[in-house]
Amino acid sequence: MRSQPTTRRTVLAGMAAVAAFGITAGAAVAEGSGPRIGILLYDGFSLLDPTGPAELLSRLPGATVTMLAERRGPVRTDTRQVSVVAERSIAEVDRLDVLLVPGAGERGTVAAMENPVLIDWIRRVDRHTTWTTSVCTGSLILGAAGLLRDRATTYWASAGYLESTFGVKYVPERYVQVGKVITAAGVSAGIDMALFLAARLAGDEIARGIQLAVEYDPHPPFDSGNAATASPELKELALRLIAESQK
Repeated sequence: MRSQPTTRRTVLAGMAAVAAFGITAGAAVAEGSGPRIGILLYDGFSLLDPTGPAELLSRLPGATVTMLAERRGPVRTDTRQVSVVAERSIAEVDRLDVLLVPGAGERGTVAAMENPVLIDWIRRVDRHTTWTTSVCTGSLILGAAGLLRDRATTYWASAGYLESTFGVKYVPERYVQVGKVITAAGVSAGIDMALFLAARLAGDEIARGIQLAVEYDPHPPFDSGNAATASPELKELALRLIAESQK
């Protein structure tokens, strides 16, 4: 008899115990027995901010990951070329174990920060979360909701605004944890943050397994992803490319 092919699902299913939920090795894990993770979408969000973490966190045994927005249905990204479907409206959800707020271009971030419906909902949900998280300029939205303390990270070009507006210290790291709030730097840093969060939720071994399952072992062809070492000209180009893609 031929053996069944190994897939990401079978690799994860056979992994060691999930200590946080008392799941023993090899045991079947029912969907919904793990953390309830809600990812907020709003008009103009950046595509990888929610979908990168969702790819990883949806592999947590028993986890449920739900895209949320003010209204059910497709929500456009900042480039206006792609939509992601919100399966539920925020009016339908008042309790989450994990809340994730993605970032956006300037217009999308400012609009979200000035949207009292979103801000009030974030505050209400945060009262009951185990973890409240953000990616990129999503930290500015958490700041508008009054949830940042002491220090945080965000997109490199928004560092000054983060400090001057919310009175927290900008830390140029991939992710920063302060209490139950975890903020991630720009866009791709959400993947690193999601792995850190997966380890907090389910243990290091599960997080390591998820990292291998999605083969996250980045070796980019260029060494230009760190704003601290980038030239002024490259920073200007990066910001221009973002602005032009959001017209």
